[in-house]
Amino acid sequence: MIRINLLAAERRAAKAAAPGFQSGQKMMVIGSLVLVLAAVGIGWRYWALDQQKAEVVREIESARREEARLQEILKQVQEFENRRKMLESRVKLIDELRKGQTAPVHMIDQVSRALPDMTWLTSMQQAGYQVTMQGRCLSLTSLSDFIGNLEASRYFVRPVEIIESSVVSGAAAGPELIQFTIRGTFQMAGVETTPVPAAKGGKRG
Repeated sequence: MIRINLLAAERRAAKAAAPGFQSGQKMMVIGSLVLVLAAVGIGWRYWALDQQKAEVVREIESARREEARLQEILKQVQEFENRRKMLESRVKLIDELRKGQTAPVHMIDQVSRALPDMTWLTSMQQAGYQVTMQGRCLSLTSLSDFIGNLEASRYFVRPVEIIESSVVSGAAAGPELIQFTIRGTFQMAGVETTPVPAAKGGKRG
């Protein structure tokens, strides 16, 4: 009678099939690990990008707030600049008004200083800064000296014009006189500089 050991054969077949089964499990485990690592990497990358996005959004918001703050500062600077210009204009206007108030005083003073001896004025009219003067003198030389003194004072724009001159009779038994009318433009620029002393200035006698 022949006996066949089927159990041993099954064991040998199981042993022969075991290596293949273990190799498949290893590949499955490795594949699972790769998938898990890939999922973790993708998740971490997504989280990092989300963090970067949040940081960029915060920087944009900060930049916008800074821009709004700078715009407000620029607005205040512009307001200060406009106010400064307005105050400078007021100061300039006040200076001009102050000079305008002192102009007649300086004008009369300079005309008085420019008068040579034996020369006197009979009238003086002012229209703006244009001055017309009428007077008398003993000679044309005195009239020429008067005009030269006015121009040398730097308070009158050159030239001072002779509008009219004529010879008139003086008082009884007196010498003949030169009657004249001259016109000049008074300039306040002379107030800001030191006038040149008149060469032949003098007050009327």
